[in-house]
Amino acid sequence: MLPKPPDHIAALLARPVAVLGADASGRGVLALLGALGAKGILYDEQALAEDGRFTPLQATRHGLAVFSPAFAPEHAWLELARDAGCTCLGELDFASLFWPGELLAVTGTNGKTTLTEFLVHALNSAGQPAVATGNVGYPFSRFVVEHANQPVSAVCEVSSFQAETLQHLRPTATLWTNFAEDHLERHPGMAAYFAAKWRLVERTPPGATLVGTSVQDYAKIFGRYLSAAVLVPTELQPADPALAGTVFASGPQRENFLLAAAWWRHAGLPAGLLSAAARTFALGPHRLTRVGEKAGITYWNDSKATNFHAVEAALAGFAAPVLWIGGGKAKGGDLAEFVRRIARRVRHAFLLGETQPALAALCRDSQVPATACATLAEAVGAARAQAVAGDHVLLSPGFASFDMFRGSDDRGRQFQQLVENL
Repeated sequence: MLPKPPDHIAALLARPVAVLGADASGRGVLALLGALGAKGILYDEQALAEDGRFTPLQATRHGLAVFSPAFAPEHAWLELARDAGCTCLGELDFASLFWPGELLAVTGTNGKTTLTEFLVHALNSAGQPAVATGNVGYPFSRFVVEHANQPVSAVCEVSSFQAETLQHLRPTATLWTNFAEDHLERHPGMAAYFAAKWRLVERTPPGATLVGTSVQDYAKIFGRYLSAAVLVPTELQPADPALAGTVFASGPQRENFLLAAAWWRHAGLPAGLLSAAARTFALGPHRLTRVGEKAGITYWNDSKATNFHAVEAALAGFAAPVLWIGGGKAKGGDLAEFVRRIARRVRHAFLLGETQPALAALCRDSQVPATACATLAEAVGAARAQAVAGDHVLLSPGFASFDMFRGSDDRGRQFQQLVENL
């Protein structure tokens, strides 16, 4: 049995609900509405039939519109819905009305999926049932339907797209890993991007937000106050011998562990259980994974690196300049400054996708040899031809994948297959 919604939401559910977006989030909302005994009508921008498109006439038939994270707040369909008097709620926000249990929110520019997955692994290892949901590909709306009345905690990855319009979600706690340039194709600047994630802080109980070093730095820049109790030093911290041999021994994963440990203490859980969980935790696919070694050349798959910060973190883990495969669909940000920052860590760049021409020109400016490649297969072949024994070939694109691939997972799988076939 799902909890009853607030009276004003219950009144809106008496009419069919407009569900905007036929992706996993939209389908999750339909499942939740069905479990509530309410009706949902799905609208999608790719729909060919007229009744699948959201028009001014369609808008007047609804009192509530629930939208996918792909819909920016200023999207024309949301404007239509508001003009027709509809209440508009994001999928995550709407679903939260029907979840009375624990919800740990995890956000950040990078590392949030790994931190979410590790916390779920650690909690389950400690005998406390937990499930990863949200931006990890398992919509919260579907989670709510499938875990109603179960004694389970939701560890919910929250993107800036989901956070920026929150009205109802109340996390038990929020962990914010880091902050750097990303999604500036949607947010009109770094301040707006920060403000979108800050919505989570505003909706979390005082003292129950924990943030990493770069978040602290940007909070000062943007005039946001964070109490000393929520600050977790994550950058340039000494190695922990207890983590040797785990994925958290160094690099950006070390930062994830420090945040997890801070929350673990906040929750009053035994520290030894978290360390034990670290020793049995494995990274998800396409996150700086060693694919293999061919003729003394080592190949690394970091396809999940879809922004500048992720690429820089990956490059920092190599002692010598690498052969870098990068490029893809632009997401905004200062491209020239990004290339300047990574130039000393790249011996040769193999460039793909929409950003290829701009990256090639900037590489020339920074004296980084670069090769333009039409396909990923061509990039892998060209890198192999340039490499010698002892070299590292790194796929860490720094951009979205949708100009050439179905997603970053698809990009990573193709890279792995190409390396295996060498």
